[in-house]
Amino acid sequence: MQPDHLRAQLLTWYDANARALPWRVRPKDHATGVRADPYFVWLSEVMLQQTTVPHATPYFLAFTERWPTVADLASEADGEVMAAWAGLGYYARARNLLACARAVANDHGGVFPDTEEGLRALPGLGPYTAAAVGAIAFDLPTNVVDGNVERVMARLFAVTTPLPEAKPELKRLAGELVRSQRPGDWAQALMDLGATVCKPKSPLCERCPVSRHCAAKAKGSPETYPRRTAKAARPHRFGVAYILTRGDEVALVRRPPKGLLGGMLALPTSEWRGNRWGEAEAIEAAPAPADWRSAGEVEHVFTHFSLTLQILRAEGDAHEVIWSPHRDMEGLPSVFLKAVRAGLSALL
Repeated sequence: MQPDHLRAQLLTWYDANARALPWRVRPKDHATGVRADPYFVWLSEVMLQQTTVPHATPYFLAFTERWPTVADLASEADGEVMAAWAGLGYYARARNLLACARAVANDHGGVFPDTEEGLRALPGLGPYTAAAVGAIAFDLPTNVVDGNVERVMARLFAVTTPLPEAKPELKRLAGELVRSQRPGDWAQALMDLGATVCKPKSPLCERCPVSRHCAAKAKGSPETYPRRTAKAARPHRFGVAYILTRGDEVALVRRPPKGLLGGMLALPTSEWRGNRWGEAEAIEAAPAPADWRSAGEVEHVFTHFSLTLQILRAEGDAHEVIWSPHRDMEGLPSVFLKAVRAGLSALL
């Protein structure tokens, strides 16, 4: 492999084929000295963790319209931001988002640090996000390695060590290709190559600008890289969600600030455990005495476990809940939105 030749070919391809993304500066504009907004880059990178570009883009546009600067976001109430985040999942990201925004606003005058070390010191910014913001917003020669880049490296170098054990090796190989010339464009070129050409299951090798350098293609089996260690079976849990209505309002609760779905508005629920809830104990765990009746159940898959939620519905009243109109349920996390839709449509 000739690293500089590979870089030149990939950057030329990127100049002609870069994805048009709302947080991105086009290569031709970047060449004239225009830099991406660090706030936009950071916000997009946080949203894109475990989320696809098509899913994240409407959220990015809504956030930047409502909070056009990091100071605007920092000054917003927690509940408003958490509600706007609903549907993106991995809600700890939203809490970290606010913590970082407030640190930038309060400790840095609303300006993101322009060094990798300074970015790493912000709350919620791990090595990847700090490297991405550093490269894309400040043209720092950082080593930006996401899942797309790992896949490209695994194929270019035919790395047989399976993931996740291969991560340090893949990061080292990616780092050997970083230069001080166009580091932001280079990082985005690798991401775009992985997202649009070097795809997980069906790599489009005939369209790849660097296929001549690819050891996996030379072996005739690029789709078999990266190798992966077999995943353990995802555990399954059971719980009960309670839909208590008062006319056209639904009783909600605010989940504890830490933990799964922390800080989000949610339906009252039982404990989530390894065995199904019986009718009597489910009613005993309800948030208020009422004529609770079954309204079906829903299934949901989280990163580390899957969940069956039995739904109980009743009309009544309760203390220490937040009454919210039916029309505002769309802001709930997806697991509870599923339950509300199923429960409110059930005929009791």
